[in-house]
Amino acid sequence: MRVPLPLRALAITLVFFAPQAVLAREPAPSKALADFFERQFELRLKESPEGATLLGVEGYNDKLTDYSPAAVARRKALVKQAIAQLKRFDPRTLAAQDRVSREMMLFDLGLVDQENAFYRDLPFGATGDGWLPVSSMHGPQQFYAYLARATPFRNARDYDNYLKRLEGVPRVLAQMTAQMRAGLASGWVAPREAMLRVPEMFDSFAGSDVTATPLWKPFTEFPEAVSAADRTRITEAARRVLASTVHPAFAAIQAFLRDEYVPKGAASLAASALPAGDAYYALRVREQTTTTLSPAQIHRIGLDEVARIRGEMDKLIASTGYKGTFAQFIQFLRTDPRFFFSKPEDRLTAYRDIAKRADAELPKLFAELPRIPYGIRAMEAYEGDNSDHYSPPALDGSRAGFFEANVNNLEKRPSHEMESTLLHEAVPGHHLQNARAIELKGLPKFRRSGWYVAYGEGWALYAESLGYDMGFYKDPYQNFGRLMGEMLRACRLVIDTGLHAQGWQREASIKYLADNSGVHPDYAAAEIDRYIVWAGQALGYKVGELRIKALRAKAQGALGGKFDLRAFHNVILDDGAVPLTVLEQRVDEWIAARKLQR
Repeated sequence: MRVPLPLRALAITLVFFAPQAVLAREPAPSKALADFFERQFELRLKESPEGATLLGVEGYNDKLTDYSPAAVARRKALVKQAIAQLKRFDPRTLAAQDRVSREMMLFDLGLVDQENAFYRDLPFGATGDGWLPVSSMHGPQQFYAYLARATPFRNARDYDNYLKRLEGVPRVLAQMTAQMRAGLASGWVAPREAMLRVPEMFDSFAGSDVTATPLWKPFTEFPEAVSAADRTRITEAARRVLASTVHPAFAAIQAFLRDEYVPKGAASLAASALPAGDAYYALRVREQTTTTLSPAQIHRIGLDEVARIRGEMDKLIASTGYKGTFAQFIQFLRTDPRFFFSKPEDRLTAYRDIAKRADAELPKLFAELPRIPYGIRAMEAYEGDNSDHYSPPALDGSRAGFFEANVNNLEKRPSHEMESTLLHEAVPGHHLQNARAIELKGLPKFRRSGWYVAYGEGWALYAESLGYDMGFYKDPYQNFGRLMGEMLRACRLVIDTGLHAQGWQREASIKYLADNSGVHPDYAAAEIDRYIVWAGQALGYKVGELRIKALRAKAQGALGGKFDLRAFHNVILDDGAVPLTVLEQRVDEWIAARKLQR
């Protein structure tokens, strides 16, 4: 899973693309429109400075988002203003990529405006102002640790910026608490069942030991550019701000969650039970899949995929000579020592070996590859049992991407999942796609840094299937690990729509996921809580993968001997992240152009 950026501006969606009449001469790119896009990009970094840090954009590393009611109202108004300004650009006078960019941002702003309408005069809205700023999946207890890791620490000024940012944490936590109180009063409140574990996530942040959290890590080592005197000054200041304000603020929000918010949580698990009703979940589905598929249609697709993948799993088990049941085979995979490492460095080395093999195969599948490198490093111990994941590079290429391998609790991390995981998170998955987008010339920054779940996670899941073309999955257990991962994503289609549109309950959902995918029940429980508090997000993986595979089959059928897989993959990647509807339009254009070639 790619670690998401907090900027909604970087996660635009589109479900409409109007084909344009062929012009005798393609218009020149519009400088006025480019300037508008640049202003919007800068404005959104100003409104969400943490996103600037994640993108490696200087000038914001001392700031945090303002979640006050006045700031939220300002952002709602800015959305309406931007829509009005964009509509003044006549698409008939624009170059092709300008038309795509205009429609992408315009539709995204429209979705934001639609979601904001659900909240009326409440002190939260779309983008980072949502009604649930803290959950088991996201919140300051997780995001600030990730932010600290992305922050540059090159000199004393960088540390002073970080100290100033820490000073703002109590304000943000108080504003988040006010948002959740407003949610309690208005009915925009998370289900109690999915929030029970959240207060304990704040334990280390709320304790008396200021060195016990990831927020302290930057002060454990300094670069040579920081003098001894500055090191002493900075360390003392860090102890003071963390002990006197930051940790007490975390203790306060923890107490609010434990004593007030969670006990008053909603009884229903469904997003459709929130005040906006079915329309809210429908919008979430539309946003996360960038399609017009209904929850009922997605549920049916999921059931079909679960049945298909289970058939493949059963065949693979039989091919190994194993004579037990499916459940017994899963237990065998969980307990046989051959599938586990005893040393963290051995698991890390194994991942690096897989990466080397993958890198060597990429030219066979892509006509053009990005230059930005990626590294493989161990996840921090404080991240516990989180899944292996990817952190994208800086927008200017000054920071590499990283595949972060979980080497904690090795007894829970089987080796048979490693090939598909590396291909998903690094290459040809998230890193290749993100790095390629960043390096594209002539596109506005919001497109080069954009993110759509259906496109990004769909591509990464599709990338897992490319392992067969790359010489992976020759070991049947690695192949089974890939199928387990695909089954997990298929189950998500069934469960997310089941929970939010069909009245499914938590325990039945956990059992469905564990029984079909083979994941441990504890993992399944955490996954179900994710789907409950993050409605619709889990749908994008399988919907996106299936659409990309369908486009590949469409192109192969239409082009026959003219089909070039390397060129096709670059068509998928070379507009940056786009909605699936736009992706289909671009593939259709490529097919038409290839047919004209001799």
